[in-house]
Amino acid sequence: MKKGQILTGVVERVDFPNKGIVNTPEGQCVVKNVLPGQQITLVINKKRNGRAEGRLLQVEEKSSLETGSPCAHFGECGGCTYLSLPYEKQLQIKEEQVKKLLSGVLDGQEREWKFEGIKASPVCEGYRNKMEFSFGDAYKDGPLSLGMHKRGSFYDIVTVNDCKIVDQDYRKILSFTRDYFDGTSFYHRLRHEGYLRHLLVRKAARTGEILIALVTTSQVDSNMKEESCLSQWKNEILNLDLHGKITGVLHIINDSVADVVQSDHTEILYGQDYFYEELLGLKFKVSTFSFFQTNSLGAEVLYETAREYIGELNDGDTPDKIVFDLYSGTGTIAQLMAPVAKKVIGVEIVEEAVEAAKKNAELNGLHNCEFIAGDVLKVLDEIEERPDMIILDPPRDGVHPKALKKIIGYGIDRLVYISCKPTSLVRDLEVFLENGYEVERAVAVDQFPWTANVETVVLLSRK
Repeated sequence: MKKGQILTGVVERVDFPNKGIVNTPEGQCVVKNVLPGQQITLVINKKRNGRAEGRLLQVEEKSSLETGSPCAHFGECGGCTYLSLPYEKQLQIKEEQVKKLLSGVLDGQEREWKFEGIKASPVCEGYRNKMEFSFGDAYKDGPLSLGMHKRGSFYDIVTVNDCKIVDQDYRKILSFTRDYFDGTSFYHRLRHEGYLRHLLVRKAARTGEILIALVTTSQVDSNMKEESCLSQWKNEILNLDLHGKITGVLHIINDSVADVVQSDHTEILYGQDYFYEELLGLKFKVSTFSFFQTNSLGAEVLYETAREYIGELNDGDTPDKIVFDLYSGTGTIAQLMAPVAKKVIGVEIVEEAVEAAKKNAELNGLHNCEFIAGDVLKVLDEIEERPDMIILDPPRDGVHPKALKKIIGYGIDRLVYISCKPTSLVRDLEVFLENGYEVERAVAVDQFPWTANVETVVLLSRK
């Protein structure tokens, strides 16, 4: 195979996260954004580690697995991968992906481990409780768009006013905001010029509370008087016919050159900068930027699974045990463990999330939780207590190698690892295995229907 060569082939399978393994007359190559069974035309764009990588040019024949798409944006929007497949088939693909990754590491361990398949999300449509929509244009110098990045593009934006992974309230807020600001400049990532950047919407599944934030630069657009324009936008947002209840409308100024949603300054235009959600009988205060699982009903399945695995650590004598919840977010897992532990210590780098976790514990009447703001790598050196149990729920990149060494150094008998990226998980599991640990059980949990992402829960024990 040579760079620039155009080939046709059939997709044999899709490896995590969306790497299609395509059989061509010239051999196998990797192509993203394809589905098992599709016949495609591709162009070779690179060779890496002895394997060719290609870019999809056209789907010549659909897969026999495809049943159509319920979303008008599928294929153009880069948000979903498996939208044309039945949900059961999506689950099968993700289950096979996770099992293959885990088997590559665990089949060599002495102890026989148990893979318990995949657990489905309770809801498949309208499940997201957070969306970060981007302002831009669908093509150069085109009209204002507000939505998701076009598949394969860093710059083009698709207005996803019929998106199926969010509910009707999101779609109404998005459509109104795009129309209201039509003609206003958006932030150009290359020129670092423009006003509109993102629209952040968060909505609780259980309480129905909604938090809305318009993210702009500090550059004043010539087509608008900022203060009066934002005030009118806020007033009209509050008058929308929504199923949920708006608890806060914010204006966030972000002058960072990076394409991330962050705040240099936040102004509350209405209400407050947080909302409440309920999970497994507990109430949680969720602020603008604090981490919270993006599928509330799916999170209940994930945390019930984790609690079951943690229950295996519970030998009937946990009231005197100290539990570390590392990468604790708003303290969900810590609070689930609090009733059966002497003390739970949560560590989270996002200070806003830590403050929310403290208030959540007070809200739920839990007085044996301590939450510390800081990097796990550094904070572990400052904690005097030694853990009897450890629960890991790190970000997508997994645990920092030096932090992992410190965690292993505690020498605890068993721990639970919750991962949102199985490739990072297996990398960390290799280190655990090299240091005297084995995996007992593992299960995949689908928190993200239609997308390529999946959660995994693993129970480890020391030899």
